[in-house]
Amino acid sequence: MLSVICIILLSGIYPAIVWGIAQMAPDKGEGIVIKEKRGRYFYENIGQNFSDDKYFWSRPSAVNYNAAGSGGSNKGPDNPDYLLSVQSKTDSFMTHNPGVNREDIPSDMVTASGSGLDPHISIEGAMVQVKRIAKLRNLDENKVSKIVRDHIDAPVYGMGPERINVLKLNLALDNLTAH
Repeated sequence: MLSVICIILLSGIYPAIVWGIAQMAPDKGEGIVIKEKRGRYFYENIGQNFSDDKYFWSRPSAVNYNAAGSGGSNKGPDNPDYLLSVQSKTDSFMTHNPGVNREDIPSDMVTASGSGLDPHISIEGAMVQVKRIAKLRNLDENKVSKIVRDHIDAPVYGMGPERINVLKLNLALDNLTAH
């Protein structure tokens, strides 16, 4: 009897509830596809790996940006491996962004999200990269800062912080330098 109840609950009712909640999301739980000018397709709502210094970097991913299986590292803040990973990412960030102080690096630039696929970074995470990108693309820092400000997304349903979709930001940056 317990098996029948579990099958009904976990195979029917629970998936229906999750599907119903997804229908209230702005994208109705579907992948949002962007086609850029060169004909390439990207998923707007799945984190992308941007590691070239001429682009805004994404948040690190615990699943190597593989959308087939999302997840975090499941390592606590006192785990030595986790601390080494954060230290390594911090050192790398500082190497690629000279002049940025360790305390000025937003946590989202050196720690993965719970899903490992977050397509957004904080405004601070984008602004701390402006100087590097402006220099490499021979652009005025104010112009790059304006692109960042123009791509700030409001909180969903008024909840949570403002954020920036890294893919959209980098596509806008490419469009600017293509002209």
